[in-house]
Amino acid sequence: MKLPPPLLAALSALRSAGGRPRLVGGCVRDWLLGLEPKDFDVEVFGLDYEAMGRALAPFGPTDLVGRSFGVLKVRLDGFEYDFSLPRRESKTGAGHRGFAVAPDPELTEAEAAARRDFTINAIAYDPLENRLIDLHGGTEDLKRRILRHTGPAFVEDPLRVLRGFQLAARFELTLAPETAALGRSISESYRELAVERVWGEWDKWATKATKPSCGIAVLKQTGWLRHFPEIAALDGVPQEPEWHPEGDVLVHTNHCLDALVELASWRDGSPDSRRRLSFSVLAHDFGKAVTTKQAERRGRVRWVSPEHEAAGGPLAETFLLRIGAPLDLINYVRPLVMNHLLHHDQQPAFRDTTVRRLARKISPATLDELLAVMQADHLGRPPLIPAETVRRLDQLRTAAQRLALEHAAPKPVVLGRHIIALGYQPGPQFKRVLDAAFESQLDGAFADEAGGIEWMRNYLRAHPPLLSSQQVYKS
Repeated sequence: MKLPPPLLAALSALRSAGGRPRLVGGCVRDWLLGLEPKDFDVEVFGLDYEAMGRALAPFGPTDLVGRSFGVLKVRLDGFEYDFSLPRRESKTGAGHRGFAVAPDPELTEAEAAARRDFTINAIAYDPLENRLIDLHGGTEDLKRRILRHTGPAFVEDPLRVLRGFQLAARFELTLAPETAALGRSISESYRELAVERVWGEWDKWATKATKPSCGIAVLKQTGWLRHFPEIAALDGVPQEPEWHPEGDVLVHTNHCLDALVELASWRDGSPDSRRRLSFSVLAHDFGKAVTTKQAERRGRVRWVSPEHEAAGGPLAETFLLRIGAPLDLINYVRPLVMNHLLHHDQQPAFRDTTVRRLARKISPATLDELLAVMQADHLGRPPLIPAETVRRLDQLRTAAQRLALEHAAPKPVVLGRHIIALGYQPGPQFKRVLDAAFESQLDGAFADEAGGIEWMRNYLRAHPPLLSSQQVYKS
């Protein structure tokens, strides 16, 4: 493993002091997967806390804030690293925080590895001897893409099931049957988890997944899908085979999620953008659980879900609140869910006024984000990829780009200061007049400031009672 030279020097100093430093956790897993490790965590055997501190002192200031946990933070060449002693953990209460943790320099490497959640996270690496220390078969599990618990202590921390959910999605892993069984055995302990910890795992799923459906599969295998009833309700909801040959609504949603993370809009997006898109696609068909029925369409009885996009908006909001999502995320996800079928309207083309109004309707979400949700939905029906849907999406994308609206909603051209410049005093009717101006702007009556001022001048001449040059604002 290629290490920063300052870190390698610190590791050598620890060994010279009698310690056995090991890289542990995610950095080893990522390296074995061919990914570049971002965070290096070091576990030091054979030294007590004071001896570890003395060995690291020449490299710069050390942060002793983690002393009670046996953790020493050291800043090397601008980067902060965690050096920790092996720790014993004993269950003292319910939930993720119900543990007593005590550093123990005498703990063996096998005992230290056994406290980790999954075998793929229990692989240690000796960088000074270029040697893996794999006491639980994590290397083989990683090759086979198996997510397996390390030991029976797995059941003591219910958060580990949700960690498994996001790890499976991030690294395209399949949950081992015996681990799924342990997850089912502790399903009731979900209620012990603080909502912020629940959100932390969902956020990793939304922003880091390479195969999101693998995470949903973990929730289903462990019985934890029931804790997210909006998703659980999709399981088994039928769809018309002619339009959805892939299967039920949950199957379709999984296909959509996996298609989303292959799109440039998601891959090249910021964490905020990925978060908005992932949850919008996850929730886009929530409404089908409450609207699906059989009805006559095109001459025969079919499965249909009328108005499911409108029904899905409130359900998406309820789901996001339940998992502790930031409130502003709802403002993006809800309009994307409620408008994800607009491209199926039968109008012959997307008129400019339609595109302007749509961009305003879904704000603060953008047309670029809506197009990504629509495209993921379209790709989630394998092997059905209708050419007409592709054409409609291209039409909307072209119109949004031509109007420069793919990344932001239109903003009013005419403002209150323009009315004042025409000789009018601010008053309660200003809002009514400005709203009328914006509606006309969306209809294409004008596109720039000069045109807007001229429109306002003509509008006020035609509606003299609305504003008066002597009008005075009253607070």
